[in-house]
Amino acid sequence: MARFWKLLVLMCFLIIIDQLVKGWTQTQFQMEGQSITVIDGFFNLTYVKNTGAAFGMGGKAEPVLRAIMFLAVPTFFSFWVLFMLFKSIKGTFHMSLAYALILAGAIGNLIDRFYLGYVVDMFHFYFRSYHFYVFNIADSCISIAAGILIGDMIWQARLKNKSSQEHQS
Repeated sequence: MARFWKLLVLMCFLIIIDQLVKGWTQTQFQMEGQSITVIDGFFNLTYVKNTGAAFGMGGKAEPVLRAIMFLAVPTFFSFWVLFMLFKSIKGTFHMSLAYALILAGAIGNLIDRFYLGYVVDMFHFYFRSYHFYVFNIADSCISIAAGILIGDMIWQARLKNKSSQEHQS
């Protein structure tokens, strides 16, 4: 259970940092789309009000559909991830970490959606005319968790393949 408490502290820290950075972004910019160059030609801080999901998908949907897609489903999903976190606690650390990161990211963005009706994004990476979608710390947590989960799937597949090859010998 010590692992759970450590992950809970990590989740709280990430949610707080996410909310502080989003709050700072809202106080530093007067209007959406404003930008501050941090590394010329590569990275800006850009204020975006994301009314959609990943990459802005669904942002123009009807209000009832948006409430279901961006409030109800993510809330239900967060409870499921919490269940998966509890279930994974006695397993490998990286799986528990992945679930904790997903939960921190989901909660960070849900706070925005419930209180603002949109998610505040600010990290804008680009190279010449190639621009990556603007994102936030909560999105980063979810993306890192996805990487951990994909890495685990690849690792498990390799172990299974190696094990089946050993049994065939």
